[in-house]
Amino acid sequence: MKNRERYIAQLNRMHSGKGFIAALDQSGGSTPKALAQYGIQESSFSNDEEMYTLVHEMRTRIIKSPAFDREYILGAILFENTMDRKIDDQWTADYLWEKKNIVPFLKVDKGLADLANGVQLMKPISNLDELLTRAVERNVFGTKMRSVIKEANATGIREVVEQQFAVGLQIFEKGLIPIIEPEVDIYSADKAKSEEILKEEIKKQLDLLGKEVKVMLKLSIPTVNDFYKELISDPHVVRVVALSGGYGQDEANEKLSQNHGLIASFSRALSEGLTAGQSDDDFNTKLGKTIKEIYAASIT
Repeated sequence: MKNRERYIAQLNRMHSGKGFIAALDQSGGSTPKALAQYGIQESSFSNDEEMYTLVHEMRTRIIKSPAFDREYILGAILFENTMDRKIDDQWTADYLWEKKNIVPFLKVDKGLADLANGVQLMKPISNLDELLTRAVERNVFGTKMRSVIKEANATGIREVVEQQFAVGLQIFEKGLIPIIEPEVDIYSADKAKSEEILKEEIKKQLDLLGKEVKVMLKLSIPTVNDFYKELISDPHVVRVVALSGGYGQDEANEKLSQNHGLIASFSRALSEGLTAGQSDDDFNTKLGKTIKEIYAASIT
């Protein structure tokens, strides 16, 4: 009953709460880049375990900061290694919800396949069932998985959306809410056309879902303002969130603010300007300023 009550409380918070989702899910090849941005160079670690310990310390510092507050942040996306570590003797997901009232998500994809038909599908997720079982045991609420669209190729975009929804249904059946993320490359020459095809394919898949099925969508900020309004209001959709996609913090916030009902799920923009060498006061001040700016852009 406790977990059911937690699930309902988290579902309601994600559906109607004010704020944004913090993406703390860099993994694999992107982890050294995230650490370098934070001021920790590759010479500081000699193997993956040392690297992941350092990145967990960075994320713990962010999560425990008084600036990382439920008033502004609805949820946080973790990656597997972070889910399996603890903050102050609590599993990270439990710490987020019980100490911060922030909803925990887990990145489940294993990276991108090679480019084909103008898109990069997800690589096969060989251990998905076991990973989802562990996520449920760790009190995670939902998941996130990413594909990338490079060109306005109707066949490729259909493949991306069908794959995302097929895996999303498997995730929902395990008791978790999937965040479906078919990212459109912001540097694509035909970004707006890709978004038109993408929206139609998502609508087709939403129409096929059973009445009880709920999903979230994570999309690139659209070229045309309020372009995803129909998706935001769809009864199957808990929330539509936006990725920063390589935009700097100021530009991402400005573009997001022009899209009503779309909220942020930023990673690079969130941690911009944070470094390991900052005092706690400077770190918390910088993080707090960033969080408030992203929040302001998310509540239009």
